[in-house]
Parts: sequence; structure tokens; C-alpha cells
Amino acid sequence: MANEIVPAEGPSSMPSVHRPSAPQYSRAPFDSEKVPPTLVADVRRFLRVANQIESESPRVAYHCRFHAFENTHMLDQNSSGRGVRQFKTALLLRLKQDEYTTMHMRKETSDARELKYFYNKKKMKEGEVSSVLFEVLKAFMSRAGPESAAAAVDIEESVRSYDRYNILPLNTRGGQHAIMLLPEIKAAVSAVRSVRGLPLAEGAQNDAGGHKDLFERLQCWFGFQKGNVANQREHLILLLANIQGRLSPKPTSMLKLDDRAVHELMVELFENYVNWCKFLGRQSNIWLPSVKQEVQQYKLLYISLYLLIWGEASNLRLMPECLCYIFHQMAGDLYGMLSGAISFKTGEKVVPAYGGECESFLNNIVTPIYDVIYEEARKSKNGHSDHSTWRNYDDLNEFFWSVDCFKLGWPMRPDHDFFCTSPRSKQSMSPTSNQSTSALSNQSIDTKETITSHSKWVGKTNFVEIRSFWHLFRSFDRMWTFLILALQVMIIMAWHGLETPLELLDPLVFGDILSIFVTNAVLRLIQVTVDFVFTWKARHTLNFNEKLRFALKFCICAIWTIILPAVYATSQKNYVCSTKLSQSNLYLFCLSPYMIVVAIYLTSNVVGMALFFFPAVSSYLETSNWQICKFISWWAQPRLYIGRGMQMGQVSLLKYTTFWVILLTIKLLFSYYFEIKLLVQPTKQIMKVNVNEYDWHELFPKVKNNAGAILAIWAPVLLVYFMDTQIWYSIFCTIFGGVYGIIHHLGEIRTMGMVRSRFHSLPSRFNDFLVPRTSQKENKRTYRNFLHNNIFKDLKRERSDLVRFATVWNQIISSFRKEDLISNRELDLMIMPVSANLSSNSIRWPLFLLASKFSAAVNVTKDFAGKYEQLQRKINKDSYMINAINESYDSLKSIFEFLITGDLEKRVVGDIFKKIEQGIKNSSLLVDFQMNELPIIHDKLVHLVEFLFENKLAHREKVVILLQDIIEILAKDVMMNNSSILDMINCSTNLVLDGDGLFGCHQPELFASDCAICFPFPDDDSLKEQVKRLYLLLTVKEKAMDIPTNLEAGRRISFFATSLFMDMPSAPKVCNMLSFSVMTPYYMEEVKFSHEELHSSQDGASILSYMQKIYPDEWTNFLERLGPKASNEEIQYWASFRGQTLSRTVRGMMYYREALKLQAFLDRASDSGYAAIDGEQNKRNSQHALSAQSDALADMKFTYVVSCQNFGAQKSSGDPHAQDILDLMIRYPSLRVAYIEEKEVNSADNRRQVYSSVLVKADNNLDQEIYRIKLPGPPIIGEGKPENQNHAIIFTRGDALQTIDMNQDNYLEEAYKMRNVLQEFRRHHGENPPTILGLREHIFTGSVSSLAGFMSYQETSFVTIGQRFLANPLRVRFHYGHPDLFDRVFHLTRGGVSKASKTINLSEDVFAGFNSTLRRGYVTYNEYMQVGKGRDVGLNQISKFEAKVANGNSEQSLSRDIYRLGQRFDFFRMLSCYFTTVGFYFNSLISIFGVYIFLYGQLYLVLSGLEKALITEARMQNVKSLETALASQSFLQLGLLTGLPMMMELGLEKGVRMALSDFILMQLQLASIFFTFSLGTKAHHFGRTLLHGGAKYRPTGRKFVVFHASFSENYQLYSRSHFVKGFELLFLLIVYNLFRRTYESTVAYVMITYSSWFMAGTWLFTPFLFNPSGFVWRKIVEDWTDWNKWMNNQGGIGIQPDKCWESWWNAEHIHFRHSGLSSGMVEVVLSLRFFIYQYGLVYHLDISHQSKNIVVYVLSWFVIVAVFSLVKLIHVGRRRLSAKHHLLFRVFKLFLFLSAIACIITLSSVCKLSIMDLFVCCLAFIPTGWGLLLIAQVLRPKLEYTGVWDTIQAVAYAYDSGMGCVLFAPIAALAWMPVISAIQTRVLFNQAFNRQLHIQPILAGKSKLR
Repeated sequence: MANEIVPAEGPSSMPSVHRPSAPQYSRAPFDSEKVPPTLVADVRRFLRVANQIESESPRVAYHCRFHAFENTHMLDQNSSGRGVRQFKTALLLRLKQDEYTTMHMRKETSDARELKYFYNKKKMKEGEVSSVLFEVLKAFMSRAGPESAAAAVDIEESVRSYDRYNILPLNTRGGQHAIMLLPEIKAAVSAVRSVRGLPLAEGAQNDAGGHKDLFERLQCWFGFQKGNVANQREHLILLLANIQGRLSPKPTSMLKLDDRAVHELMVELFENYVNWCKFLGRQSNIWLPSVKQEVQQYKLLYISLYLLIWGEASNLRLMPECLCYIFHQMAGDLYGMLSGAISFKTGEKVVPAYGGECESFLNNIVTPIYDVIYEEARKSKNGHSDHSTWRNYDDLNEFFWSVDCFKLGWPMRPDHDFFCTSPRSKQSMSPTSNQSTSALSNQSIDTKETITSHSKWVGKTNFVEIRSFWHLFRSFDRMWTFLILALQVMIIMAWHGLETPLELLDPLVFGDILSIFVTNAVLRLIQVTVDFVFTWKARHTLNFNEKLRFALKFCICAIWTIILPAVYATSQKNYVCSTKLSQSNLYLFCLSPYMIVVAIYLTSNVVGMALFFFPAVSSYLETSNWQICKFISWWAQPRLYIGRGMQMGQVSLLKYTTFWVILLTIKLLFSYYFEIKLLVQPTKQIMKVNVNEYDWHELFPKVKNNAGAILAIWAPVLLVYFMDTQIWYSIFCTIFGGVYGIIHHLGEIRTMGMVRSRFHSLPSRFNDFLVPRTSQKENKRTYRNFLHNNIFKDLKRERSDLVRFATVWNQIISSFRKEDLISNRELDLMIMPVSANLSSNSIRWPLFLLASKFSAAVNVTKDFAGKYEQLQRKINKDSYMINAINESYDSLKSIFEFLITGDLEKRVVGDIFKKIEQGIKNSSLLVDFQMNELPIIHDKLVHLVEFLFENKLAHREKVVILLQDIIEILAKDVMMNNSSILDMINCSTNLVLDGDGLFGCHQPELFASDCAICFPFPDDDSLKEQVKRLYLLLTVKEKAMDIPTNLEAGRRISFFATSLFMDMPSAPKVCNMLSFSVMTPYYMEEVKFSHEELHSSQDGASILSYMQKIYPDEWTNFLERLGPKASNEEIQYWASFRGQTLSRTVRGMMYYREALKLQAFLDRASDSGYAAIDGEQNKRNSQHALSAQSDALADMKFTYVVSCQNFGAQKSSGDPHAQDILDLMIRYPSLRVAYIEEKEVNSADNRRQVYSSVLVKADNNLDQEIYRIKLPGPPIIGEGKPENQNHAIIFTRGDALQTIDMNQDNYLEEAYKMRNVLQEFRRHHGENPPTILGLREHIFTGSVSSLAGFMSYQETSFVTIGQRFLANPLRVRFHYGHPDLFDRVFHLTRGGVSKASKTINLSEDVFAGFNSTLRRGYVTYNEYMQVGKGRDVGLNQISKFEAKVANGNSEQSLSRDIYRLGQRFDFFRMLSCYFTTVGFYFNSLISIFGVYIFLYGQLYLVLSGLEKALITEARMQNVKSLETALASQSFLQLGLLTGLPMMMELGLEKGVRMALSDFILMQLQLASIFFTFSLGTKAHHFGRTLLHGGAKYRPTGRKFVVFHASFSENYQLYSRSHFVKGFELLFLLIVYNLFRRTYESTVAYVMITYSSWFMAGTWLFTPFLFNPSGFVWRKIVEDWTDWNKWMNNQGGIGIQPDKCWESWWNAEHIHFRHSGLSSGMVEVVLSLRFFIYQYGLVYHLDISHQSKNIVVYVLSWFVIVAVFSLVKLIHVGRRRLSAKHHLLFRVFKLFLFLSAIACIITLSSVCKLSIMDLFVCCLAFIPTGWGLLLIAQVLRPKLEYTGVWDTIQAVAYAYDSGMGCVLFAPIAALAWMPVISAIQTRVLFNQAFNRQLHIQPILAGKSKLR
């Protein structure tokens, strides 16, 4: 390749290439986007400029491409990079093609002159073109020879390299940019560029240019990357400028940075660092000079240093205290240099430990620590390894919570244990770590440290995530202790039969109750033991104090566990006390030794109880560094850096304490009277029954008191006792949350009818909250301001208030039109014009409020009989009617003044108006005018205005006639005193005689002369709008409640109006508001629907046709807006804006910028009056013409970054998603995209991958790189989404950060309230300032189907009433993946907005809330602003989502965050935390487990014969407690846990009637079935993940899912989670039903088991019931074919689970491979339950002849062996014979079948085997086989490579085949009845039917294609 092109001599030389015949020149651009990743930075810009200038100068374009080729060849001469050879070949072919064809197209005599000419033409233009041309010209001149090289000196060297910029054009000729003219920006830039007095870096003394700002100095000193420096420079300038802008009082000079701004930022940025130093007892390394003039400069240096560290830290950003350590050391180096300190070691001036070489910081500091993270993450084996075997982000970060971290040294010691990642060997380094390790190895190491060749793996830090249910007890031990002790007290009370509380004073009762302290001591010992066991693997990182604490705790608890039972037993034997005082009532005055010991035991709790009531004192003790405080807090809890000082204020404490005291009181009373007390008497009866004969072989006949029976009836009740607090919480949350919503005006305006009635009050509310006050005093909410603004409001402000409101209102309505929610007609009816032409007192309301009001007034007046005052009062009752009359009169008068130009006509019309106004003034209107002719005049006016609106010259005569008619009717029929009018008219009719005495020319009639009227009207937009509005005002008949017709538009208007009545902070001016960013992580989801996707579908109905049917009105509006010839791109965007696409999200978020621009414009207008606005209103859509200053303010306040992780790879591969993302950047120029670039770099030794974070924007319709920051390695090493967020967060700006998922949306009217929301950060609410602001969500996918509606209602209740109550009063709201706003600087210094450790942080978003709370943050929730969100709409997608959330919650149960919250919260806040996080899922699991416990208990009683004995001997028919327990379980099962809050929220927002109707409709749509099925999903995945692991992200897909899912797909998804459990319930119920009939009534049986039957049926058939076209026969046939194919396909390596049964079966049980020994043992124990069927049923067979011998059970196992052998034979036969000897295989199967039949006949005749025996055998042996399969799966590592495994797999295949057939049979039977399919479709798509949509064509689309 080196010899392919050789430059010749001379300035006009061309590359020497083979010269074929000259081809025709092609202007087709060379593809500049498909460039190998290794060449992008150095080559692509030349190719882009070549394409850009090709049309102007093909020869210069050729030279640009030639220069690109030269660069490519120099970078990779051997073409060894991926794709480089192909790229060079393609480029060379293009150069050969263009070499001679372009030679003749140049305009100058030589190439040098051509280049110079074109460069001089372009050099004055700012941009990339001039920069590229300069480089090409320099290179060309240098190639041409010495003379040309000397001539190159004459080229203007003043041109600088084109520096791309993000927001601030700092390094370009950007001084004239509007944003650079802002005084705040100027002040910040000036401060950052102030380097006077700073020492120069080594080697920089001779640098003529020097380093122009603080960042370049730091870059030179510490070796930061150029991209990082540029990024953080802009970041800091914007932060300082925004703080400077909102200072109060304002600085004397806005051009100088105020010290208060720097101090505010420094305090917030270094709060965590200062606290870290205090915690570790170290002095902060932030040293400030004594000279006041230098203090600001030093502060800015420290701030800049931290931001540069943070900006380049990559994955280390998730470890905030690690960054504190790095900053601490580097700040010390920095101050040493600034102060000129002398090093004690070297005797020279202090220099940074790591020099300022290029990328020194990345290679020497970041990379070594990153390598540790990377290697530890690899040990996780993609989350499959046990958490205790590898260190996650938290473990590594918490290493820096100990003073031991300083043993790392500075420079860091590579032999420190921290860097060891392997327990037994040397440090294992990742491929990226070779360079950094060598750097570390060459550093000087303190000689006092011992250097060992082998480091020790330090293990987990402070906490070990062990997979066990014990974590729930460990984290919330106080709750479990309370519930257990309360249960013990209630059992004692019930056992003694207490009727009144005074009976508790009986010494015997009281003594028994005191036994709870024995129980408490045992529970505390268990807690300490569990703590000790679970922390064992972290023992190496615990300091001596923590180990001592564990030892003391264990010893003390063990001692109390011995002492208390011993003293209690002794006291129980001593009855002296009760004997002496048997006649006295003063029982309690007799103190037994046990009571004294209890008193001593309780002294340890006295301090804690006292501190509970004084949270401020408790917080001080936890955060203080005094030794006594440390000791107290050390004994209570381990002393950790986080989790201290989280106490709420006294008021909050009182509120949530009161709530929980009331709830627990009612819960315990209910449990006592309806659960515990009712069980005591039956228990006593059972204990007295002596059962001597059992129906089976009793294994434990010596057990006394029938313990098995007691356990069977107590177990389900006890489980419900521990679970039903969740039910009570749901009830109380519903009540209190509803009351709270009412108090805060939620649902104030629910319908458009209410909007209409309250519309007149909206402008004042709008101006109170959304319009900034002119002074700070007005912002204060004082009583005086309240009276002034609400009672004595200045009426002069009303006009300007309306102008502000109308401006924003019209912008909102225009956005509705752009979104196609309303039509053009509705736009005209909803616009609220403000015109200077009308009188200042006139209010022009939207026409939808005034519709038909004028006609109604005419009808009222024409027949009115009475006085004028009565008529006036009647009309004035309707304010909109009087407004319609006034506006119509004023508009008509104004139009007539313009229309009528003749003098006589003006006098006539003027006199008529004068008389009308005089009649109104004198209240004689009814006397002076006959009103019965008003309808005629009204009709004439309508026709007249219609002609005026059409404005055609052909209608002039009709206009004249209509005017004459109107005047004639008025003058002759209406006006009583018409003489003056008639006289004026008649005067104009005199004849004029000519000279001959004949009639001369006739005087024109009234309005008939050419100069009488001005018609048609001239082209005046304001006049046209006025006529149009008058025409609509006179003609529109629609009711206000019918406009807008679109439901979504009406909902949005109603909510916006409602929010104006809620409590929100007043809005500041845009220049004073907090700045913010929005960030959206994106992976591979849809950006926008492609043309192919819109017009094709797997089921035949295209997405576009589906959209058109779901949104018919919006499609009509779209065609009206763009016409039927709308472009494909517009159609794509129209559909994409209605799906869950990135396009929809970006459009919604960019509304923020649009709102800010308008608000900035209004802020300026408020300072200079509103005349400008009035003038602008006369032009249609003029509100979009905002000034450059508004754009600048919007840019300074708002940034939107989409983190498109794979954008670089998508571009390289030609993925259309990349072009779609680029189109979005072009459509929204302020949008920024961050992505991770991976490229291969060839070094001397090897090839390695280099990763970079890149930020791009759109420029010239291409993506332009702004910043590039090299990374230490692949950034995605934990969970994908948080890592994606983490890499892009450095490109965000501002004080706040909103995290938005790519399935969310936003609305313009909500964006206007962002200023108010941000002010919440400055409202403390009596607590700490908030760090996370929660916002409300609206689920916009609820109308797709009934399932989508269920999810929408469920999600809506959670994000409204649930979140509202969590935030206040419970104070336990966290972050739930909603559009929350983060205090960006707070979270920037505390680990970011999510956690990213693999698996444990699967639900990464909620951990941001945990982290914020543990770090003394405060989370609020605000309902006055909402953001749209999409949810899954198909059952399979919903189930995957709920499985993912359940998996995440199970991992949360194991996490250190939940443990610390449970331990550090006070008791009642801990209860709130439990029942609103993991407790909800655990209680769901308990409720399901309770059903099984109940049924297995009943099965035991029935099969053993105990139930028969108890009923016959103890006469115990029904146990009421069991019925209560099952009723409680049903409450949870049927979805009422979420249904109650749902109903309350619907009642608040829609009204009680609508809430009831919606709830009833939901039940008719089978909502209870859905919620029962959903409960099974949550319970299964939560329990399995907690036991075995296997949590993973489950992509659900966000497209519209209304299509049919195949039977095999449903079976794969629900087989183990629902079908198996449903069959198990079915077996239990059938067996119970078979053997209880002889001695129990059917009614009682149905009452006690109805919920179980319902649950079994629901779990078995819900997937098919909610499957579209699930009962269509054609689909049934297809499903059966697909099922058989899936079952019979052969598995193997690479075969996906959806392709064959074997692969699916292996994947479904993969979690057993990674579960631990304890989990396997638990699984085996749980599997033993299946053996009870066989054990119990074989003794009830007729063939057993009522024998109770154990031999019967042993013999039954031979049947199991025989069946397994039969299956094995069939399996072997199929494998060996079915392919080549098919006939022989059939004969073989026939033989086996006949043999089985023969055996059955033989047993029937010899041993009396009956038909019922066969059925019972099936019930007995099928569960046993399943139990054996489960045990085999646990033992798979031992069995897999033996001959037994094939048999096990064959049996499993038989089970799945059988279950599939049993499930398929009833579905196929129902499919024969067409009515079933119709009913199913109606149930699934009822909302669509109500909207008159055609669903069946969509579902049946495929058949049409066929």
C-alpha cells in the first residue's frame, strides 16, 4: 500500500497512479460516515468537508479526500485495523476516478492557487470548513517543496483550529453569540480565565501563549485529558453563571463573579468530602490563602480539580468516597505547588505525585482502581456467582470508609491488598491494566512498608450479601420481634379467657405475659447470631471495635437467654406472692425476682425509647465525633459513614407515629378477636381428643395432644397474622391518602365541564403561581399578600394578567394542534385572542366557552316580558353570556367602522349604535326597541359576517342588500323612535332634474355607491381574525363540554387547570431559576417506526393501520394539517409519537426548552409592558418568533442528553437506528447524544481495544463530535442501564437532573411548571432540603386493551396515592424509576443517580433513593406536575415486567441498603419502609404459601383420619379463624390490595360515580382474574430468586402488543410459575374433595375452598383467556402444530429455548446450577411435600384392603419404578427405532401398551383393583414423580453424566407433554363455540368497542393475507 500513491514534484503535482482512460466525473458524495473506528477522529472531517464543497470546487474536494487518504496511510500503513483495508481500497478507487476529471474543472492555473483561492473565500466563515481547508493547504504546500513551504508562511496563521463547542463557544470567535453576552457568563468566564499569580508548570516558562485559564493549568500539572478539560470548563462556567444570576441581593457588578456564588458552589460540592474527612478524623486538604484577593481563585482551583477528577473517573464515579480519597491527595499536591512548599523527601518544591504527562491521571490513578473493579466484576460470572465471592462497587467504595484506606499511600502502592482480586494468587490484572501496573510498580514506595510478593484478598467490606430468607428477619428484626411478642400476649390472653383489660392484673396472667421477655431474649440472640454468621466473610475488613462489639453482643444476649428462662421458671414455682395477696387487688405491688430481672433487662432499652422522642438529640449523637457519642452510637449500631442522622423532625415523627399506632392497634384487635381467640377453644378440644385409630400408617403415634392437627389449623392463621398488616396498610393508605389528596385540591377540576365553570379563575391562579413577581417581597407568602392577591386584587392588573395567561394558553392549544389532538376548527374555538383594537375592559374568552351564548341571549330577549333590570339580572347570571354579547357588539361595531366608508352610511349606522348605547345607559332598551325581531336580525348578521369572512368581490351586491335589510328592519320594525334615522335615509332619495326637465341620474341607494363600503377587505390578518371570530361566535352551536372531542386533550387541560389550585412555589424569572438537565438512557429500542415496520406485521395488520383505528380522530387531524400527500417521514413521526419510542420521549422533553423560551420572552415583556405582546398577537403564530436572548437563556438553563450507548457501533454497522438518532438531533438542534466508542488500536506489542465517552451534536445534517474522553476500559461491567447513565452524566449540566426513561413523554403545559418544581429544592418543608423531587406520572397506554387498562389503573394508584402517602407523612419515598428530579450536585458527589453492581442492583433506580436517604437526603413528591409514561399492554409483557420487578425486590432483600435502612430507621419508619418495599412482595409470597399450608394441613387431617375423629368426637365442624384467614388471603389474592387505592384515586380524580362504574367494569372485564394471576407471578419470581438467584433483566418490548401469542410461547413463560402450581392446587382440592364427603357438608366445603379453586383455575387458564384470538379455531390448529414441533425438535448447543423443549428445559432450571448448598437443601425439603399424596392415598385404595402396614407404602414404589422404566423404554425406542424402523417402533409401543393393560386386568381380577383405584393412583403417583424430578434437578451436578439422567429427562418430557395436552384440551373444546371468541374479544377490548373502533380486522389481519 505504501507504493500505491507517490507525490510528484511541484505545487501542481498529482498523485502518480495508473492512468486509464478518463472516466466521467461523478458528483456522488463519498460515504463519510462508514469510517473505521480507529480513523474517525483523524479522517472523517476531511471527507465530510469534501462532500460539502463538492458542488463548489470538485478539485478542492479531491484534495480533501487525498489528504484523508494520506492520514489513513500514516495511521495504519499495514492496513491491520478492522475495516481499514476495505476503506483505503474504496477511497483509492474514488481518488483514481476523480484525479483527472477534476483537473479540468479547477478555476485557477494550479492546484496551489485553487486551494489558496478557495481557502481565502471560506476563511472568514466560522466552522469546520475553514479549519479543514487550512490543514489541507498546509499539507499541500509542505509536500510541494522548500519554496512552497516557505510560501506557506504567508498563509494567515491567525486562523485557529475549529474548536467545536457544546453550549458556550469559548474557544471560537464566539464573543458575539447571545449566550456569551450574558453578564453572568462573562463574569464566570473572566473568573475562570484569571490565572494571575499562579505558578507555571514545569517547562511552560517559555510558552509564549501560556495557559489561558485555571483548567489548562490543572491539565498541565496533573495530566487530565483535553476533552475532559473542555467539558468541565463549560460545566463550571455554567454552574457559576447560574448561581450568580439568582443571587439576592444582586451583586453591584454583574460582570464580576461574586464571592457568594463561588462559596455556595464550594459548600455544596465539598459537603461530602468535608464530612468524610471529619468521619475519618483527618484534616481537610482544602487550604485557603490569607490574602483575600486570592481566596476566590483558590476556591475555583479546588472546585475545578474535583470536577476534573469526577469527569475522568469513569466507573469510579460510582464510588464517591474513593473520589474523596483521590481528591484529598491531589488537593494536597495542589496546595503544595500553590504555596511553593518544599518536599521533606526530595528537598525540592512539591510537584504532583503523578506528573502532568498526557493522560497521566487516567493511566496512573483511574486505571489501576478500575482494573480492580473490572476483575471483581468478572468473578461475578455475569451475576451467577454467589455475592460473597466477589467485591461489588459498594464493597470497594466502603474500603475508603476506614482510615486504613490511607495505607494505599500516594503514590498508591500496587502491592496493597486492595489491588488483589484473587484469594490465593497474585493480583490478576485485566488486559487494560498492564501499562498502569508498570507505572505503579516504578513508583517510590515508603520503606517502612513491607513489600510482599503475594497480596491477600481482603474480601467483602462491612456486609455480605448471602442468599437467604433470614435477611428479612435480620433487616427488620424489630418488626418481627414485635409481632411475635404481640402474638404471644394475645395467645396468653385468649388461653386464659380474659374478658376485660383489668383481668390482666391477675398475677398468674401477668406472670405468663411477662414470659414475652424470655422470648425477646431468644429472638435477640437469634438476631445477633444471624448477624455474626452473615458478617463472617467480611471479618477481614472489620476493625477491632466492630469485632469486640459482635463478641460483647453475643455474650450478653447469650447470658440473658440463660438468665431469663431460669429466673422465670423459678418464679413460676413460687406462689407465695399470689397466696399472700389473694384477697387483695394490688397484685402488681408484689415484685417477684423475675420482675426485678426484667426491669434490669429493660434498662438497655430506656435510652433508646427516650431518644426516639427527641430525634434531634439522636441525630446529634450519631453524627458527633465526641468519644461518648461515638461509644453510645457504636453500641447501638456499627459506626458507618452513611446511615447516620437520618431522623426526621418532631412534626413528621408525630405524624407517622400516630398513623402506625392507630393501624397496629386495629390490626391487633382484629387479630385477637377474629383469629387468635376463635382458635383457642377448638385447640383445647383437639388436645383432649384421644385418637387411637388412623387411616394410614401413623409414623408418630406417641405424639401427645394431637400436635399435627393443631399445627394444621394454626399454621395458616399464623401466616395470615404476619401478613395482614399489609392489608391494613393498604386500607389506611387509601383513607389517609385520599384525605390528603382532597386537602391538596386533587381532582379540583375533573372534567371539561368543570374547566368551563372555573375558567374565569384560571388567569388569576396562573399569574399567582406561574408568573414571576417583580420583587422578592411579592414572592413571600404573607397574610398581607394573600389579602392583596385574593381579596383586594388590583383590578388594573387584570388586563395584563389576561395577556400573560392568553399567551401561554394559546401556545398550549397550538401544541395540541401540532400533536394532532385537535382539529383546525377546535383550534379556532379554543384560542384566546388578545387585541389592542378592542376596549381595554373587554375580555375575549375562548369561543368554546361562549359557544351558542349569543344565540341563547337572543332567544331569551325576544320573548322577554318585564323590565330591563330584570332582563339584565337574568343575563348577568351567566358571565360567559354577557361576555359573548359584549364581544359581539364590540366586534360588530369595530367591523362596521372599517366596512362603512360613506358619510351618510356612517351617520346612519353611528346613530343606531348611539341609540342602542343610550338605551342601555338609561335602562330603556326594552322600551326603545322591539325585541321580537331580534332573530331575524341575527340571521341577517350571520349571513353578512359569512360573506365578510369569505371576502369575495362577487359577494359585494349581497353584502349591500344585507346591510340595507338590516338597517331597514332596525329602522322600521325594531326602533320605536326611528324618525331621525328615516329622515337621514329619505334625504338621500331626492331626484335631480337635468337641463331638459327630464329625470337625471338617480342618487345611489344606501350602501350602494362605490364609496359607501370598503369591500372586499384588504389583506389584513388582524381584521380577518376578527371577522372569523365574530362569525364563529354567532354560528357555533357546540357545547363547551364537547370541545375538545379528543379525550387526551380534555384530560390534559383538566389536569393543568387542577394543578393551578394546588400548592406550588411561585415561579422565579428564567434568569433566576435553577438550571437543569434531562438524561435518557437508550440501548436498542425503537427510535421511530420505519416505513417497513409501519406497513408490515407478522399477523397481517400493520402498525399504521392499527394506529389509524386506535386514534382515528388524530389521524384525521393529521391529514387536515398536512394534507393527504403527507410525506413518509411525517407519517413515520406521527405513528412514532403514539408508540413507546425515543422520538416521542425526545419531543416531549424538548418542550422544556420551548417553554423556557416563551417564559424568558414574557419575563422581558413584563419589564417593558405588554404592548409588544399585543402587537404580536395580531400575527398568527407570532409567539414562536422569540429573540436570541431567549434562546441563550434557554441554553443556559436546560440541557438534554440522550445516552445512546451503542450509537458508535450502530453508525459503523449501518444500523438505521443511527440515522434515526441523527434525524432527531437535526430536528432538535439543542439535543445532545452521548455514546461509548470502541475502537481497536494497534501498538508495537499487540492490539487493544480503546473505549471513549463521546458527546455529539448535529451540524450541517451530520453528527459533530464535541467532547471525547478516553476510558480505562469497557464501562459496562455492571448493570447496563446505570452504567450507561454513569458514562453520560458528565455531559449534563445544571443544578438538577431529571432521569427519563425512553418510554416516557412530556407535555408543553406541564413544562411551564418546571420553574415551580425546581423551586422545591429551595423549600425545606421544615426538614432538610430535598435531594430528590418526585413527580407524578400519567400512563398513556391504558386505552389499548383491558389488560393495559388494569396496568394503567394499578400504576396510576401507585404513582399517585401510594407515592403521595410515602412522601408525607411516612417519609419513606425513594426513587422508583419515575421522572424524578435529582439535586445534581448532591448526587454528583455521592455516587450518581443509580447503583450499578451486577444482579444485586437489578432495580438500579430504587437504590438511588436508598443511597440518598442513607446520606441524609430527603425525598419529596409533587403532584402538580405530571409526565407521561408507557407501560406494557400484553399479558406476556406485563408478566415479564412484574417478574423483573419481583427479581429486583428479592435482590433488594439481600442488599446492604435495605439492611441499613431497616436498622437505622426508627421503629415506625422502619415499618413504613418494610411494607412499601420488599415487604409487599414477601407478604404476597406468604399469602400464596398460606393457601398451600392450609390445603396440605387439610390433606393431612383428611388422609390420616384425624379430621373424621375430631368431627365425630369433638363435634368441631367449622373453625371460624380458618375462614377469617382465608378471607384475608382472598383480599390479597383478588387484587383488593391495589384495588382500594385505585378506587380512591379514581374517586378523587374522576368522581365517585365514575370510580364505581370503572371498578364494576373492571370486574366485568375479569380484573380479579388478572390480579390473582399477577399475584402468582410476583410470589414465584420473588421466592425463587431469593432462594436460588437467577435475577436478570427481562426485556419486554415496547411496541403495541395486541396480537396472538402461541401456546408454546405461553407454556414456556408460565409453566413453572403458574401451571405447575395450578395443577398442584387442583390435585390438593380434588383429593380433599374425594375424602371429605362422607362427614362434611358441601356448603362448608365450598365456602372454605372457593378462593383456592378460583386461584387454581386462574393460574391454569388466564394466559389463554387474555390471549387475543385465543379461542379462534384457526389459531388453535396453528398452535397445536407449533406445540408439537417445539416439543419434538432436537436440542443441542446453540439451539434457543424457543426452538425446542430440551433447550428450554435446561434453561428453565439453570438457577439450580448456581444455587448454594443451603438453597438446594431447602428445595429438597420443599419437594418432599409431593410424597404425602402417595403416602396417604395408597392406604385408601381398595387393593390395600384397609391394611395400615408400612409394606403397603413400600410396595407402591414398585409402581413408580415400573412407570419410570416404561417411560425409559419408550424414550430409548424412539431414539433408536423411530427414524429408521418406524413400523417396528409402533409395534414396540403397542406391545408395551398391551402389557400395561394386561397388568391392570390381572391386578383387578386377583387383587380387587377398582376403577377408582386407578384414578386415585394417578393422584398419588403423579405428584411423587414430580417431586423426584425436582430433587433430581437439585442433584443434577451429580447425576448429569450418569445413565440415570436420560431417564429423568424422558420423564420430564412426559410430564410437560401431559400438562400441555391437559391445558390444550379445554381451550380447543371452547374454540368450537364461536360465541366464546366473540365474548373474549369484547372483554379484552371493551374500551376500543366503546370508542367504536374495529378490533376484529386487526386480530384477523393474517387471514386476509391468506
